[in-house]
Amino acid sequence: MSSYLCFFSFFNYQQPIHMAHRRRGVGVGRAGAAAYSKKAEELKATSLASAMETVETLEIKLAEFAKKHKHDIQHDPAFRAKFLEMCAPLGVDPLSAEKGFWGSMLGIGEFYYELSVKVAEVCIASRSRNGGIIRVSEVKDILTSRGTKFKFADSTSKSTYTEEDIITSVKKLSQLGSGFRTIKVGHSTMIVSVPEELDDDHMQVMGIAENDNFGPYGMVTIGHLKMALSWDEERAKRAMDLLLGKGMAWLDDCRGVTSYWFPRYVVCCSCCIFDRASNDS
Repeated sequence: MSSYLCFFSFFNYQQPIHMAHRRRGVGVGRAGAAAYSKKAEELKATSLASAMETVETLEIKLAEFAKKHKHDIQHDPAFRAKFLEMCAPLGVDPLSAEKGFWGSMLGIGEFYYELSVKVAEVCIASRSRNGGIIRVSEVKDILTSRGTKFKFADSTSKSTYTEEDIITSVKKLSQLGSGFRTIKVGHSTMIVSVPEELDDDHMQVMGIAENDNFGPYGMVTIGHLKMALSWDEERAKRAMDLLLGKGMAWLDDCRGVTSYWFPRYVVCCSCCIFDRASNDS
């Protein structure tokens, strides 16, 4: 009996100690989690402050670089393109406005604004014959043939421009929601000046039209699309119906054979043939 009482007394004595130890462990864990959370927030704030300081330093260096190479940025298209690539990761947009530091120092925004206006004029004027889709290279050729040149606000000399500059100017137009945008068709970059969105099927159709392995350059048939793209007839017709409706393709029924011609490619091909004939004569 005495041994039983001793054991019972020992158990009752040990139990509170064990429970107290467990409660103390839980309390330490919560305090530790709070400390870790606080430390994490401190590290996060420190990292953010460090990152912001680094970005500010890089922006200062970028401004110094721009001042030093101002002439090259204004008059060398390749150098200008590389400079814009440097600006992008820092969120610096020299094209965003004519006013402010970048606008007053470089005048790039005004240059691209003028270029975008001229590009839009060419696209709109040629829309009736090409359905609102034209090669970037053709736009540049038209502007060059007109003798169109641009100069920066603080410069007396004219600045040359490249196809890459034209693509950049189209991006400024697209920000206005005007329907202007560039697309890649085969090896060519095209400017689309109609608001209709073209999906991948339409791109593939124009790629086939540009590939003379399936027929005359600039022309496709439903049969060509079915063979080249492994489409069924319904999918091919659906793609062509939109292109026809927007004037990007013309329908030609000849002796029971339905063909679709892309005026943009036909005009380009005709010009090439004419140029070769002139050179031969």
